[in-house]
Amino acid sequence: MRTFVGATEKVIMEFTAKQLAQVLRGTVDGDEKATATKFAKIEHGKPGTLCFFANPKYEQYVYTCKASILLVDKSFQPKEPVSATMIRVDNAYTAITELLKYVSDKKKKARRHRSLRARWFLTTKFGKRVYVGAFSFVGHHTTVGDDTIIHENVYIGDNCTIGKGCILYPGVRIYPGMVIGNHVILHAGCVIGSDGFGNAPQPDGTWEKIEHLGNVVIGDNVEIGANTTVDRAQMESTIIGNGVKIDNLCQIAHNVEIGDNTVMAAQVGIAGSTHIGKNCIIAGQAGIVGHLNIPDHTTIMAQAGVTRSVRKEGEVLLGAPAFDAKQYMKCYARFKMAGSE
Repeated sequence: MRTFVGATEKVIMEFTAKQLAQVLRGTVDGDEKATATKFAKIEHGKPGTLCFFANPKYEQYVYTCKASILLVDKSFQPKEPVSATMIRVDNAYTAITELLKYVSDKKKKARRHRSLRARWFLTTKFGKRVYVGAFSFVGHHTTVGDDTIIHENVYIGDNCTIGKGCILYPGVRIYPGMVIGNHVILHAGCVIGSDGFGNAPQPDGTWEKIEHLGNVVIGDNVEIGANTTVDRAQMESTIIGNGVKIDNLCQIAHNVEIGDNTVMAAQVGIAGSTHIGKNCIIAGQAGIVGHLNIPDHTTIMAQAGVTRSVRKEGEVLLGAPAFDAKQYMKCYARFKMAGSE
């Protein structure tokens, strides 16, 4: 494997079929010296690209694909000649997932310096091999763990704790006093620690802002999407558990708690002080009102509106207001029939 290195990061990687077979514990069927420098879908394969074949409905493209290297299952028996060099692996889909992670990790390891155009202080503590991009700011008494990458134009306030192996993409904003665990990924425009939406009505019809003095605590192995906001607690902490995955454009309000390994898709909104259990699935554009309890293993389907606490684990909810998805579909059938009359 060859690597071409730019000023601060690896730009391109070149594989031979032999090297790929070693990495993926596979065997080469064809030219061991065949090379690839980038990935492509099998229907778009061109010379110099690496593709994979895992779904039988794409078999037609195996015979027309011009890619240099093609990952296939060991059991695959072509019905026509294949021009690409095939690497046979136990599971092509798993292999391509492993390879994408392998390449991503190699690229991350290239970024290891602190730009002179970034700003930090004598009280700022950096671990080993930390990268800080140009025009980023890291505040007083903030600690950054080993192997963390802080891209350009990132703001990290005072008294924050950032763990090991994190990636903070450009435009991330972390307010003072936030706690970020290990191996956390925050995508561009993500805001951690903004004030919650708290306002007290006054006799004259105006609104008085309620100050938020708590923080946000994010566990390990969390990924938060672009332009998602996680509000600081009014008191104590807004908590994002270990292994949580949050998509783009989500809103997590003050004092919300999200249990380990829960996932949520784009444009989900969770109102203040709601507790979400572990291993929940919340689909796109779902909304949850405040001060509710959602137990472990709950699934909330797309555009559902949850207005009451959920009583038992493992429920699947749909509709607005949301209730049992199977009952909803029965009701919907009646709605549809009534509408067609």
